Amino acid sequence: MGKTVLVTGGTRGIGAAISQRLAKAGYSVAASYAGNEEAAAAFEKATGIGSFQWSVADYDACADGIGRVEAAMGPIDILVNNAGITRDGMFHKMTPDQWRQVIETNLNGVFNMTHHVWAGMRERKFGRIINISSVNGQKGQMGQTNYAAAKAGELGFTKALAQEGARFGITVNAICPGYIGTEMVMAVPEKVRESIIAQIPVGRLGEPDEIARIVEFLASDDAGFMTGSTLSANGGQYMH
Repeated sequence: MGKTVLVTGGTRGIGAAISQRLAKAGYSVAASYAGNEEAAAAFEKATGIGSFQWSVADYDACADGIGRVEAAMGPIDILVNNAGITRDGMFHKMTPDQWRQVIETNLNGVFNMTHHVWAGMRERKFGRIINISSVNGQKGQMGQTNYAAAKAGELGFTKALAQEGARFGITVNAICPGYIGTEMVMAVPEKVRESIIAQIPVGRLGEPDEIARIVEFLASDDAGFMTGSTLSANGGQYMH
């Protein structure tokens, strides 16, 4: 295929599944990560996929990181904005720092990353921006006003930017995963996990690769007529 993909937060969880599936499909894949060097090293050793460290919350660090990826692998054709954090808390107890950290990573990070690849995609008349939002950005979630606001913001970003990119051959789409059986979700107490599963009509958590398969489709030429879309993959937990 010859196309270069950058997956933010691409060495763990859903991001790791996306990186691996796209690599197997023949793309040249780079995975960025923020801080867990041990996990990134293990991922790189196991998969052969190159990992690059920077914080998506830092605009200048994104410029530098993207520059390093492009120097090593060529221009980025496909960007998967997957990196995200949680700083949960009830709103009356939420600190400005908890709010700011989530907005800076989960929402500003999408701007920071996309802004640095956009001009090149426009010039080459091709691009794929795939934003990993969340079911909680669609329906809201108690204790996650910061996270829900950021993830809902990604959906507005997706719809607006899709209109700007369409005539340049750039598609911009979003995926809203429900509860996926990642390391983070599996680490919650079993009773909590059971209560989550009880809210999911299909009766189970999603698998990371189920999200990765949607990304693979959106990255492909087959998805060229799809832009500004939000794809929900939540087992029926939220329908709209």
